[in-house]
Parts: sequence; structure tokens; C-alpha cells
Amino acid sequence: MNQKNKNTIIFDLDGTLLDTTEGIVESVRYTIGQMKLPELSDAQLLSFIGPPVQISFVNHYGLSEEEAQRISTIFRTYYKEKALLKAKPYEGIFELLKQLKDAGKRLAVATYKREDYALMILKHFGFDRYFDVMRGADDKNQLKKVDIVNLCISEMNGLKDNAVLVGDTLHDAIGAQEAGVDFLGVTYGFGFTSREDVDKYPNIGCAKKVNEIFSLIV
Repeated sequence: MNQKNKNTIIFDLDGTLLDTTEGIVESVRYTIGQMKLPELSDAQLLSFIGPPVQISFVNHYGLSEEEAQRISTIFRTYYKEKALLKAKPYEGIFELLKQLKDAGKRLAVATYKREDYALMILKHFGFDRYFDVMRGADDKNQLKKVDIVNLCISEMNGLKDNAVLVGDTLHDAIGAQEAGVDFLGVTYGFGFTSREDVDKYPNIGCAKKVNEIFSLIV
């Protein structure tokens, strides 16, 4: 499998395209307060960025699936109405996307963020002009990362051996592996902090900064 010259480049959103720390953490704090749950540390709050929010609440509070679904509704309502757009694109990301489009690559977004929210934030910041396909999660957490990646590839009529997923967490790495596509890890986001973290999973490279991504896949 050729590690470079990929034609289909799929990006995660939170921690890869956008720094969404402020809005997500604010929404988690609000939800914890509304539910009168024990407070979490800053590090624990940051762990909510990336995975499905239901899973994060289960992991931290031992909630049932039904309770997690109910609490996630509080989170998502606040996030959508008050904090969704409290985010900032990573430095150099638009330049990278233009480079990739100019090189004839097809681009997609595969995110665990609920799809309607993902589309709102992507369009707000102008990412939609670069991407051929933008897919996110359903509100019941039925779709897994592998499903979202497969949807992107299918909609672009892409070949898996010509595709790579770029992401910052183990969920991205595992999703890529399950989908049968290559994975490129980044350490400037929320999940991986070092090359050693990325190397726990099959990968074709690791980017410490946005401007290192192009040379690793083209």
C-alpha cells in the first residue's frame, strides 16, 4: 500500500481542523452544574473533546446508557445555542486545504460531532468550500467512527487503498484501522501528545504542526 500520493483525504474535526476547547468545556461545565454532578478537573474536562459525549459522561460518572442519553441532550442544547461557534481554526489549516485541493485531492470530514452541528460550524468558518463531503454522528450515537469514514469514502466513490484519515485521537486511529484506510496522527490537538502515542496504532506518519501534513501524504 502506497503511503503517499493519497487521492482521498479525510479529516477529523475537533482537534484536527478546529480548536473547539472553549465551547465544549463551557457546555460540559454547564451540564455538570445543571445535573448537580461532582466537578471535574481541567484534564478531565478536556477529555470530552473528541469522543461521543455520552461515552465521556459514562466514563466519568458511571451513568447508564439511558441517563447518558438524557444528559447529552442538555449538553447538546446548550452547546448548539450558546457555545458552538466558540472555536478557532488551527493556524495554517486553510492554507493546507488549499494546497491539497490545488493538488487535485478530494477532501472529506468525518467527525463524532453531531452532523447538523458539524455542518453549522464548518460552514460558519468557511471550511465547506474545501470539502467534497462532510459527515458527522447521529444524535443517538449509533454511528461509530468507522461508519462515518465509510460513508465519506462511499459518497466520494473512493478506494480505500487511496484514502487516509487525519486525526488526533485513538478513536480516529481505531476508526481508520477498522475501515481499512491509512491513518496519519497529529499531536497539536487534544488526544495524542507525542509520536509515541501515535505509534501505538498503525500509521503512516505523525504531524506536530499543520504545515507538516502535506508532505506526509502527498
